Amino acid sequence: MKFFLKFFLIVLIVFISACKNNDQKVSIIEEKDLDLQMIDAYNEGLDLLEDNYPLQAAKKFNEAELLYPQSLWAPRSSLMSAYSYFYGSYYVDAIEELNRFIEIYPNHKRIPYAYYLLGMCHYEQIADERKDIGSIIYAQQNFTYVLENFPDTDFALDSEFKLELIQEILASKEMYLARYYIEKEKWIPAINRYKNILDKYETTIYVEEALHRLVEIHYKIGLIDESKKYAALLGYNYQSSEWYKESYKVFNKDYEKIIKKRKKQRNKISTLEKIKSLLKNEK
Repeated sequence: MKFFLKFFLIVLIVFISACKNNDQKVSIIEEKDLDLQMIDAYNEGLDLLEDNYPLQAAKKFNEAELLYPQSLWAPRSSLMSAYSYFYGSYYVDAIEELNRFIEIYPNHKRIPYAYYLLGMCHYEQIADERKDIGSIIYAQQNFTYVLENFPDTDFALDSEFKLELIQEILASKEMYLARYYIEKEKWIPAINRYKNILDKYETTIYVEEALHRLVEIHYKIGLIDESKKYAALLGYNYQSSEWYKESYKVFNKDYEKIIKKRKKQRNKISTLEKIKSLLKNEK
């Protein structure tokens, strides 16, 4: 009886061990099969993207990620799906995919690219600076995040450049609103808009015009000292600009006559010099 019991236990142990080995083999085979399926789906996505089918490519990359979410290829597939949507100008879908990537893979090595691409998705949707303030702000936030948190990456340099362009866009929005107030003869709101450009967007191309408009408006409403202050500031920084000449005209109503007179004087001097030169040559 004892011998039979021992024999039964040995057979049972061998059977259980064989089942475990078999399960492990099946698991390894299934894992390899999933890995191959995922790689195939990923490569199909690449082919579709190369053939200019970005929407189908994005869906194929999503399929690859779902096939084997524990794989190293899963975050790559998610990011490639986002890029495919971006490439095809499906910006809303790209933003959704990128936000999901950032949430699921916050420590992934390509997270700087995810934030940069997120900024680009919003940036590409800026069609009109008068209306698209949401896209402008979101783009600014993401490019700033890249610049502050990943300054040594390749994406930081372009993020900095994009931020400079966004500054120009925001400044142009201020200019648009200021002109609107001028048309309505609402001088104080117009002045405030031009001052915003000087305070917040001092590196943009609109600073010279903003200074001139402040000279104009203050002169128009009788604040001559304020007008002179902005004219002096314009002259100190941009004396050779056309806007400084325009401001000079505000205080010198005979500006055109003075310029013509100076030109005539220069022409007379030039003519006299030519005559003297000819007389010298005759001698």
